[in-house]
Amino acid sequence: MPLFEALKLAVSAILAHKLRSFLTLLGVIFGVATVIVVVSLVEGFNVYVDEKIANIGTNAFAVRKFSIEDFSSVEAMHAAQRRNRDVTLEDMEHLRERARGGAVSQVGGKEDAVGDVKAGATTLFRVRISATTANIADIERLEIAAGRYFTAAEEQTRRNVCFLGWDVAEKLFPTSDPVGQTVRVDGRPYQVVGVGKALGSVFGQPRDMYVGVPLSTFLSTYGMRRSIQIVVTSAGEGAYHEAIEQVRLLMRARRKLAPGERDSFGIITPEAINELRDNIFGTIQTAAVGVTSISLVVGGIVIMNIMLVSVTERTKEIGVRKSIGARRADILKQFLAESTLLSLAGGGIGVLIAYLLAKTVAALTPVPTALPLLAVLAALGVSGGVGLVSGVYPAWKAAGLDPIEALRAE
Repeated sequence: MPLFEALKLAVSAILAHKLRSFLTLLGVIFGVATVIVVVSLVEGFNVYVDEKIANIGTNAFAVRKFSIEDFSSVEAMHAAQRRNRDVTLEDMEHLRERARGGAVSQVGGKEDAVGDVKAGATTLFRVRISATTANIADIERLEIAAGRYFTAAEEQTRRNVCFLGWDVAEKLFPTSDPVGQTVRVDGRPYQVVGVGKALGSVFGQPRDMYVGVPLSTFLSTYGMRRSIQIVVTSAGEGAYHEAIEQVRLLMRARRKLAPGERDSFGIITPEAINELRDNIFGTIQTAAVGVTSISLVVGGIVIMNIMLVSVTERTKEIGVRKSIGARRADILKQFLAESTLLSLAGGGIGVLIAYLLAKTVAALTPVPTALPLLAVLAALGVSGGVGLVSGVYPAWKAAGLDPIEALRAE
């Protein structure tokens, strides 16, 4: 029997019992939909980390007081607090002077705090104050909606200028152009020089509620005794690791660390952040997919039971087919095609439901989702495989029926 003929017979058998076929599909539908939704949520989180957290900038890495390894345990954190010194503005200037040319392209700095921002009668509480050097706008590829970012000259002279996030500008100046206006940050006046493009929110956290100010102005106002973050970019992708080693050697020499002594600072790379993410969420992801996959096993058992019932109901039909020349392989192929088609149909419906659920979640909540094509293909492949495996025993039982005994069946 040609494969196409077996598929035609399988479709006819499925359509002959529409309600039973649909009820049989439910297990596979819910199984595939659950697995795909979990994968979509996990993949959305991974994409967010890659694009928004791990993406420090093009060919960029950060020098901070703590490294990723310092967060591995409470003991490691306490040891790092005793060992590590603050990363200061002087450290940044040292790297700027000594790392010019070669592998290093740019060196910038940043620090965050929280403060109140006021314009006229409107006050916004607990707004993120993002203090940076002027070149951070280039390093982090900041997009500007209006005006400009503050300049290196304004940073060096500690000017009271600021750059507003989209939400802050909308709330403080709903009907007027904010550029050129004055806002008060923790009671101190700042002139608005620009507004950033809207970034939206992720996981319920707004990304446009910030006020950017020059780092030098911030430190002179809030105190120099702070540990800042230094952001370094390499001259190119090929020079990235060389730039990391150059900065590490300069920082170790500045802090007079002996050979073999552990770094008293941390170098944060996108790879390190992704590795930490994989260590934390890798096991959770595997367990979540494994647990939800149990429903696929249940769906396979349901298909097997229904196919066994189908074999019993169609015993006489099988006898007729065998009596007119159908071989064991033909009967086997017919029932395997039916179970596989059933499961594939359930998998397809499950993927569609999961896609719609993921889009709904992304539209109604701040949780990001992503549905990679590979996951869809894998889900369809697994569902088809479940149907194939579940149909083996019923198909083998049907193929093994004696035609004379089958014809006698009522």
